[in-house]
Amino acid sequence: MENLIYAIILLPLIGFLFNGLLGKYLPKVVVGSIATLAVFASFCIAAGIFFNFSTDSQPVIVKAFEWFRVNGIQVNFGFQIDQLSLTMIMIVTGIGSLIHLYSMGYMSHDPGYFRFFTYLNLFIFSMLLLVMGSNYLILFIGWEGVGVCSYLLIGFWFKNWEYGKAARKAFIMNRIGDLGLLIGIFILAKETNAVDYLTISNNASMFAIDSPVIIFITASLFIGAVGKSAQVPLYTWLPDAMAGPTPVSALIHAATMVTAGIYLVVRSNFLYTLAPTVQEGILFIGLLTAALAAFYAMRQNDIKKVLAYSTVSQLGFMFVALGAGAYTTAVFHLMTHAFFKALLFLGSGSVIHAMSGEQDMRYMGGLKKYIPVTHWTFLIGTLAISGFPLLSGMISKDEILTATFAKGAAYWVILFVVAAMTATYMFRLYYLTFHGEFRGTEEQQHHLHESPANMTLPLIVLAILSVGGGFINLPHFIGHGHYARLAEWLKPVLTTESWNQYEASIGKVSFSTEMILLALTVIMFFTVWIIVRNLYVTKKKQALPEDQYKGWEKLSARKLYVDEIYNVLFVKTIEALGKAGKMFDKDLLDPAVEFVGDGAEDSGKAMKRFQNGNVENYVLIMSLAIGIILIVNFLLQ
Repeated sequence: MENLIYAIILLPLIGFLFNGLLGKYLPKVVVGSIATLAVFASFCIAAGIFFNFSTDSQPVIVKAFEWFRVNGIQVNFGFQIDQLSLTMIMIVTGIGSLIHLYSMGYMSHDPGYFRFFTYLNLFIFSMLLLVMGSNYLILFIGWEGVGVCSYLLIGFWFKNWEYGKAARKAFIMNRIGDLGLLIGIFILAKETNAVDYLTISNNASMFAIDSPVIIFITASLFIGAVGKSAQVPLYTWLPDAMAGPTPVSALIHAATMVTAGIYLVVRSNFLYTLAPTVQEGILFIGLLTAALAAFYAMRQNDIKKVLAYSTVSQLGFMFVALGAGAYTTAVFHLMTHAFFKALLFLGSGSVIHAMSGEQDMRYMGGLKKYIPVTHWTFLIGTLAISGFPLLSGMISKDEILTATFAKGAAYWVILFVVAAMTATYMFRLYYLTFHGEFRGTEEQQHHLHESPANMTLPLIVLAILSVGGGFINLPHFIGHGHYARLAEWLKPVLTTESWNQYEASIGKVSFSTEMILLALTVIMFFTVWIIVRNLYVTKKKQALPEDQYKGWEKLSARKLYVDEIYNVLFVKTIEALGKAGKMFDKDLLDPAVEFVGDGAEDSGKAMKRFQNGNVENYVLIMSLAIGIILIVNFLLQ
C-alpha cells in the first residue's frame, strides 16, 4: 500500500512538472490529456484503497523520511491514510478529474492552455498534500501551496488589471488567516512537544476543558480556517476570485480549497471538543456568514457572483455544524456541496461559453431551448442546493438543521430563514437564465450552442451525484441515525468525546420533532419555488441595474457596502501609511543620507590637497604632528 499512497500524491506532481517543462511544445490535446489522466489515475488508486478500507481499519502512517528534530520534537515527512483523509482524497481527485476534463473544452482557445493545466495539477498536488499529511506542518505546506495556486489561477488572465487586483486580494486576506494557523501550530508544538495528529490526539487530555491555552490554540487554528474558508470577516476575497476562469471557480472555490478550513477543524476535533467556548464562536460565525452571504446573493446580477456568495453561505452552514459538534454532518454537507456546487459552476461556465463570455443574467433568458443538457443538469443542481426532497443537498442540510435545533430553537430559525433565502436566489438565477425571452444581442443569439461532449459529460456525472449523493449518509430520520453510513465511516477519526457530542446533539431531538422540522423545510421549499416562479415567469419580473434598486434590494446589491468600508478602513489607511513612509524617505531620510555623503565627499576633497604625493609635504605634516603630541604631553604633565 505504501507505493500506492506515494503514487496518489506524486502523479499530479509529475503532471505539473511534465506540462510545466514541455507543455509549451506539445499539442493542446496532449497537455490536457496528460493533466487529466494524472488526476484520474490518482482517483482510481484512491478508490482501490477506499474500497479495501473499513470502519475497523487503523490509520496507515507512511514515513517518507525524518524531516528534522528540534527541542526534542521529531518531525517526519509522512502521510496518514484514514477514513477522513480517504474521503477528502476521493472528493479532490474525483471532482478534480471531471473539472480537468471540462477544462479541455472550456479553455481550448486560450493561449495560456498549457500554463492553466500546469497550475491545475500543482493545485491538486498541494491539496492532496494538505489532506494526506500526517502532521500540522505538512498540512501547512499544502495550505500555502493551494494559496499560491489560487493566486496564480485567479489572476490567470493577468493582463486585466482588475483580475490582478482580485488575485492579490485573495492572497493577502488568506495570509491573515495563515498567520493565525501558524501561531496555533507553534503553540501546540510547544505545549505537546509534537506536531503529528496521532500523538497530539493521544495527549489531548493534558488540556483542561476551556483552559486559556486550549482556547488560544483552537481560536488560532480557527482563524486560519476563517481565512481559507471565507468566513466573516475574511470572506470578501471569494466573490472577487470569480475573476479566474470558471473551472477554477468550480475546483478551488467550490469543491476543494475553501473546504480546507472544514477539514482542519474536523481533523482537530480532539482539540475543539475541549474548547466549547470556541465551538460556540464557530457556531456564531457560521450563522452570521451564512445569513450575510445569502442576503448578498439575493440581488446579484452576475451569474458567477450569485454562486460565489452561495458558496460562502454554504460554508457557513458547514461551520454551524462544526460549532454544534456534528463533525460528520459537516463533512457530509462538504461532500454533497462539492457535487452540486461544482455542477452549478461548470453549468454557469457552459452558459457563459454559449453566451460568448457574457455573465450578466439581465442579458440572458430563454436559454433552455438552446442548451438543453446544460439546462437540465443546472436545474438538478438548483433543486439540490435549494432542498428538493431526497436530493443530496436536502438530506445533508436537514442534518445540519437538526443538529442546530438541538443547540437551540433560535439557531434553527435563523438557519431555516437562510435556507429559504438560498432557494429564493437560486430559483431567481435559474429562471432569469433559462426561462422567458432571450435578452441578449442578435449576435449572441446567433452563436448560442450547446457545449462539446467533454464539457457536458462532467455535468451529467455531477448531476447524477447531486441526485444520489445524499444516500451515502441516509437521512437521520430513517432508522433515527442507525443508517448514517458516512457517520459510521468517519467515527474512527473522532475521539470518544467528539462522537458522544455528536450523538448527544442528534439524540436531543425526538423523532416526532424531527419529522415536524423536516415537514416545515419541505413546505418552505415548495412555497419559495411557487412564489419565485410566479414572480419571474408568470409576472416576468426582471433584474435591475444595481443603481436602480431601492431599500433592502439596494443593500443586497451593494453587499451592505462592506467592500467600501474595508476599503476605507484598511486599504486607504495602508495606502496613506505607504505615502507617509514615502514622504519620510524623500523629505527626511534621503536628505540626511545625502548630507552624510556630501560631508564625506567634501572632507575628501579637502584632504586631497594634502594627499598630493609630495614627500616634502608628508615630512612636514609628520613633523607638525610629532610637535603637537610633544606639546600636549608636556602640558598634561
